Amino acid sequence: MVRRRGGRGLLGTVARTAVISSTATAASNATSNAMNQKAMQAQQKQAAEMQAQAEMEQLKTQLANVQATQAQAAAPVAAAAQPDLLTQLTQLAQLKDAGALTDAEFQLAKAKLLG
Repeated sequence: MVRRRGGRGLLGTVARTAVISSTATAASNATSNAMNQKAMQAQQKQAAEMQAQAEMEQLKTQLANVQATQAQAAAPVAAAAQPDLLTQLTQLAQLKDAGALTDAEFQLAKAKLLG
C-alpha cells in the first residue's frame, strides 16, 4: 500500500497553480482595461478641447473679418458725408461771385469752415 504524505499531490498542485494563474491573468486584464479606458477618455477630452479651441479661433477670425468689412464700408460713408474743404470754399466763392453772399457773409462762412 502506497501512502501519501500530508501533501496535495501532483494533480492538486497543478490545479492550484492553474487557479492562481487564471486569477492573476483576470486581474491583470481588468487593470489593463481600466488603464486603457482612462487613456481613451483623456484622448477624447484632449480632442474635444482642441476642437473647441479651433472653433474659437475660427470665430475670432470671422469676427475680425466682419469688423474689417464694416470699417471699410463706413469709411466711404464718412468721407462722402463731409465734402472736402476745398470744394466747400470753392462753392462759397461762387456764391459770393454770383452775388448771393456779401463780403461779410463770405468771411463769416469761410471762418466757420476753417475752424
